Amino acid sequence: MSATLTRAGCVPHASAGRYLRAIPPPGLTIGIDARAATEELAGGGRVVRELLRALVARPEPHGYLLFARRRWDERLDGRFRWALSGRRDPWWNVATARAATRECDVLLSTNSYLTAWFTGLPTVLVVYDMVAFDRSLRPSRRAGAIERATLAPALHRAAGAVCISQATADALVARYPAAAPLVSVAPLGVSPALRPPDEAPDLPERFVLAVGTLEPRKNLPRLVDAYAALPEDLQAANPLIVAGRIGWEAAETLAALRDLGDRGRLVGPVSDARLAALYERCSVFCYPSLGEGFGLPLLEAMAAGAPVVTSDRSSLPEVGGDAVEYVDPTDIRSIASGLRRVLENPSRAVELRERGKQRAAKFSWGRTAEIVVGVLEKVARPQPPAER
Repeated sequence: MSATLTRAGCVPHASAGRYLRAIPPPGLTIGIDARAATEELAGGGRVVRELLRALVARPEPHGYLLFARRRWDERLDGRFRWALSGRRDPWWNVATARAATRECDVLLSTNSYLTAWFTGLPTVLVVYDMVAFDRSLRPSRRAGAIERATLAPALHRAAGAVCISQATADALVARYPAAAPLVSVAPLGVSPALRPPDEAPDLPERFVLAVGTLEPRKNLPRLVDAYAALPEDLQAANPLIVAGRIGWEAAETLAALRDLGDRGRLVGPVSDARLAALYERCSVFCYPSLGEGFGLPLLEAMAAGAPVVTSDRSSLPEVGGDAVEYVDPTDIRSIASGLRRVLENPSRAVELRERGKQRAAKFSWGRTAEIVVGVLEKVARPQPPAER
């Protein structure tokens, strides 16, 4: 037996059940696709990492079998075990579905709709957004095509679907009305890992901040044009800093940033500590996205006390409430006016800082985990026999 178990409680897919079932957990055995914890820095990666941290803090006696290619190097308690496989997709999905069917009472599919095609147990999908179905947002061709091909069959087999915002839930049901009974909404929270370092000496005293993958729906070319339309003294006092990895169709954004010269800086992907420092020290955080499943950077910026300018559409008003300055993301003049209202009015900036912190405090990963666990418990347990 000891030869089969790998280090730190990890087990290979093929033999997970033979040994984990020897000491069954007192509650459910919940499988989770945890690949994104190590394979994605932002987005789904942050969601999975924070969900796992929140599950550690919960009292339920459930056991968790975490399916991944690599183990996330975070201290989890004895309820959590890893089942690792180096297979590539789609063979990873098939192998995981089979292992979960043998070993688990329910599976949370966080990173792929495809896995649900092959499971023989109740499976709950996490639906982050419906961007792939909106061609105007120019989603990634490959990833978008995969989502469009796999979501409908997955919903047909799934026992539940957790959406990260009401806007995402509404868009999902609008496209697939029959999925309405499956849908629950679990808003996201702010990571406790986002703590700024004591010093960040290479940051300017004031700056405009934008965060996100460089891809079309983040709308960064319009932001750059709006920034360039600000009075020269505002630009000189507040350079534009953009943090995030280069995604697809980014040439327009990169060219626009180059045209700003020393007024614009692209810093690429950043650590949690660096991101927290950027949020905390910026003059204004601008997030003019054309479409979001939730808008986690918006919530993170608010929690850090950044005055926020953001879009008036998709899920962003759900997150921002009355604590942000809204603009029309398709109108460069509207974005520029929103920036000026904050940069030229210190009292407005202070008001937004305070409102943002209060608003962000209403969101928590503990609440996210509570909703997710409730859905998993509901679908995993058999329904009582009908009364005669």
